[in-house]
Amino acid sequence: MPTYRIAPSILSADFARLGEEVRNVVAAGADIIHFDVMDNHYVPNLTVGPLVCEAIRPHVQVPIDVHLMIKPVDRIIPDFAKAGANIITFHPEASDHIDRSLQLIRDNGCKAGLVFNPATPLHYLDHVMDKLDIILIMSVNPGFGGQSFIPGALKKISDVRRRIDELGRDIMLEVDGGIKVENIADAARAGADTFVAGSAIFGKPDYKAVIDAMRGQLAQA
Repeated sequence: MPTYRIAPSILSADFARLGEEVRNVVAAGADIIHFDVMDNHYVPNLTVGPLVCEAIRPHVQVPIDVHLMIKPVDRIIPDFAKAGANIITFHPEASDHIDRSLQLIRDNGCKAGLVFNPATPLHYLDHVMDKLDIILIMSVNPGFGGQSFIPGALKKISDVRRRIDELGRDIMLEVDGGIKVENIADAARAGADTFVAGSAIFGKPDYKAVIDAMRGQLAQA
């Protein structure tokens, strides 16, 4: 059975109590904290930067997974590494030199990955699989929380799972967008092992109940 990881996205957390929120969600069983960075340029929203990552780092021991929805990416990568990120992912469209950006992440001591929007082709993977620790499939168009899962993402997850298995490397396969108790098993059956959930967790009064319900669905997948 795969190792499944639940990664709550702080995009849906109460920012007035962010330290408490991340502590609570980890106590409820979260494996990773997902950190969405938007620049009002690559995506039509503006969220948080390295200072916020640095502020929450002392509150949790679990990995912080920074998803960069910004363009360009290289300038900010070292800042997030210094701020305590463990994983940094970016969109191939946001980098002029994908191989260089991936190496920059690794040179700064973090795991590196690419993110694929619903309409982004997978050919960007062809020459960089050896530099990837994680691949993130977006099951919504990036930029806003609370969107509905796009079913076509399941085929893309399956296609990436096949590529990973053929290569034989240990690469995490993450899915982000509209993940909830009702569809997490479908994403797992398609091949995902790491699940980002924002409003499905932070929007509920009992984080542990939601995460436990998700794990129950994963156990049956």
